Amino acid sequence: MSTRQVRPRRSAGPVIAVTGAADGIGRALVARLAGSADIKKVIALDDHRGDVPGVTWRVVDIRDPQLAQRISDVDAIVHLDVDQSPETGHRERRAYNVRGAQTVVTAAAAVRVRRVILVTSAMVYGAQESNPVPLPEDAPLSAEFDDGIVGDFLEIEELAAMAPVAHPGMTVTVLRPAALVGPGIDTVVTRHFEAPRLLTVKGCAQRWQFCHVDDLVTALELAVSGEVTGTLAVGCEGWLEPEEVEEITGRRRFELPAAITFGTAQRLHRIGVTPAPATDLHYVVYPWVADCATLRTAGWKPSRDNAEALNALLEEVAGRHALVGRRLARKEATMATAAGATVAVIGTAAIVRRARRKRRG
Repeated sequence: MSTRQVRPRRSAGPVIAVTGAADGIGRALVARLAGSADIKKVIALDDHRGDVPGVTWRVVDIRDPQLAQRISDVDAIVHLDVDQSPETGHRERRAYNVRGAQTVVTAAAAVRVRRVILVTSAMVYGAQESNPVPLPEDAPLSAEFDDGIVGDFLEIEELAAMAPVAHPGMTVTVLRPAALVGPGIDTVVTRHFEAPRLLTVKGCAQRWQFCHVDDLVTALELAVSGEVTGTLAVGCEGWLEPEEVEEITGRRRFELPAAITFGTAQRLHRIGVTPAPATDLHYVVYPWVADCATLRTAGWKPSRDNAEALNALLEEVAGRHALVGRRLARKEATMATAAGATVAVIGTAAIVRRARRKRRG
């Protein structure tokens, strides 16, 4: 009798494509899907080949109209190739992000891929002093349409809303994670925790909600399977109060009036010193906590609470220094720390003046 082992047959389940598969969230998702018995095949799409085994790699620029030819055998596509880096110029970033999402949706429609899954951010709800905590999942979107990353997300959400109308039969699911943390995540929000002090606006208490990459991946699994559809928030349950954040981070808060905070930040952005517009600072001083009702009803639970997620963020940013989203060298960070109570905004202005004097000298 033969003792040769018979390999299990692949699932008769769906073929799933993932963009941005070589790195970050995309890599984590394809690795997870590759180990699922419910998935027939995973197509990994990126502009370079990654290192995840057990998937089919297809090297492609997701903005290329020929993308349709690379996904003709796909049942669902998850689009994760989105640039959120504070260092990318806003025009370049928006062109990449919006064009990429448009191409994915159009290509999917051309070859009759019925399910498209997009990831934006809970930032689209807007960060405002008057926001209820938490915001209902179906709350209106009040974010400002500016040149910050949230403007990209708002355009992608408009595209998502129009796609089923323009392409009958297509289902578009949108996931809106809270402030993302985890390996490789570098955003204006994570850089807030690279500063020596925690900026607050006078008269307003920020509440913090996070979403670890691992938990976004498990939520995406539910979207891939069709267990959740529509537009839904993703994040830890509840939120952290300012006192809890101070205790976990070991950093003290300091207050500045809103006019000084946003006025100075906008001037620094205008002259190219800081990477993000002043409105992006709203997301580190005003609440934008979302109720993850759809996922909770589906039985999904995050693996980390907000405190654990914040600790994971602190591990990632250890040894880095930033102010108002601008990454600093060690000498600049020491100078900014010495600036005292106005470190987060006025300290950056001092660095700018010093740099200008150097150039003139």
